[in-house]
Amino acid sequence: MHVSWMLLLVLGVLFFATLIRSTFGFGEALIAVPLLSLLIPINVAVPLATLVSISVAAIVVLQDWRQIHLASAWRLVLATLLGIPLGLWLLTRVPEPVVKALLGAVIIGFSTFCLLNQHRYQLKHDRWAMGFGFVAGVLGGAYGMNGPPLVVYGSLRRWSPEQFRATLQGYFLPASILGMTGYWLSGLWTRPVTWYYLWSLPVVLTAIFWGRMLNRKLSGHLFLRCIHAGLLVVGAILLLQTFSRVAPEDSFGAAKPSEVALFASMSDTWGSLPTTSHPLCRPGGCKQPGPPMRSMQE
Repeated sequence: MHVSWMLLLVLGVLFFATLIRSTFGFGEALIAVPLLSLLIPINVAVPLATLVSISVAAIVVLQDWRQIHLASAWRLVLATLLGIPLGLWLLTRVPEPVVKALLGAVIIGFSTFCLLNQHRYQLKHDRWAMGFGFVAGVLGGAYGMNGPPLVVYGSLRRWSPEQFRATLQGYFLPASILGMTGYWLSGLWTRPVTWYYLWSLPVVLTAIFWGRMLNRKLSGHLFLRCIHAGLLVVGAILLLQTFSRVAPEDSFGAAKPSEVALFASMSDTWGSLPTTSHPLCRPGGCKQPGPPMRSMQE
């Protein structure tokens, strides 16, 4: 009975998180992984969220590939790859709380300004994608936070809700696949992850199609307001993380699993690196905290 209720709670979290992702194109792990980590081990929650992310992105791309802004998408992906080495270097040079505080403040300032001046600024050229993609690669390679620059870029391009949703999935699909490959190589794709994922497929698929319908009912004006409201939430969470208590050994270097989990929605690509730094994780995989999940492994 305990496992049944636990499964229902996990499915409920994944349904709501997927509905958000399918409607707006981003943000599901801001809901999914923090809540899942209260129900299941973090080394199960993060790969599970990544598998769901792959499913959402793949289906959206198949459904709406005509809506993908290809000129921006390939530039964002290429520039992200170019920014990763600098991000890895930054990882050992700049304290993570400093970067999170600056990023959170910039995001809150940008979104507040855009909400108050909604028709003043617009990027009209795809060449800006290289700059935003590079910043996304730097932040992703260093701290697993490549999502915010992409969302900011999409909002400034003033894409339609359909274009915004589809183009971001065109970016997140290869990123999520790369991230899941890292989890698999690190031994984090375990039987409990697969068990939960297979059970979640019916509710995830339902949420994807409902989200698509909601996306098409949103006007461009209302959609942009929702996007900036979502960015305000992201910025606030970054600031809260900055001012939360951080152990000295976590000031530099790899992010803690709870921090990686928070941003798996926007950067599944680089999550495997910090997750394996958890004390329970070793090169051969992660030790499950607490009693074994017998009912899911037998």
